[in-house]
Amino acid sequence: MTTDYKVGKLIYDAHIYDGLNTFLSDLQFYKKWLPTNKDARILELCCGTGRLTIPIAKDGYNISGVDYTASMLKRAKEKASQAGLKINFIEADIRTLNLQEKFDLIFLPFNSIHHLYKNEDLFEVLKVVRNHLKEKGLFLLDCFNPNIRYIVEKEKEQQVIAEYRTNDGRKVLIEQSMYYENTTQINRIKWHYFIDNKFHSIQNMDMRLFFPQELDSYFKQARFNIIHKFGDFTGEVFNNGSEKQIYVLALKK
Repeated sequence: MTTDYKVGKLIYDAHIYDGLNTFLSDLQFYKKWLPTNKDARILELCCGTGRLTIPIAKDGYNISGVDYTASMLKRAKEKASQAGLKINFIEADIRTLNLQEKFDLIFLPFNSIHHLYKNEDLFEVLKVVRNHLKEKGLFLLDCFNPNIRYIVEKEKEQQVIAEYRTNDGRKVLIEQSMYYENTTQINRIKWHYFIDNKFHSIQNMDMRLFFPQELDSYFKQARFNIIHKFGDFTGEVFNNGSEKQIYVLALKK
């Protein structure tokens, strides 16, 4: 068993990433929880190319975005500049982030928590959030609700999950295969890329799965109160059939 868990470099190619991730179904949910005061300080962790950061900044909010991948941030800065926006994009590891300032709202969107492969990684991030969140601030995040039946079924086949054209003109087709490591709770996902009708490479998209009671316990252990737990971005309360785990958290005194 390997412990070399990662996300492949091609997945973080900014144009390939943007071409795949065009949806904004989560944007309205996160906007709903923004403070009414436009002077509030907002921090997005794992902001990528600014898919959510830029629309929130367009609404007049003071938002900063943090990401580990330089190429993603370069694209985010280009998009912000094209929109006439000045956004503070920060290249940093969210496990060791130290901005020496406090924020009214911090959010970790788009299943990014699944790339915190060890419990130590998660608790380091939660400590960072505590250090950067104002006393009455909110911390929001979303992730999958693990569906073991789905994983077992999909282990048996390699299937097409996306087909699109990038902004820079490349035709991309992605096929997915996976297998689940019971001991580590890591879903070992492989994306098989075909670019311009030719096989390009296989890229890892490894994801640590967090089960509902487990994750609830971790947040409480890290001294967060669970204000809400939703099962989707419409605000449905989390239940047995929920595909997502979406948290609204506050600091526990």
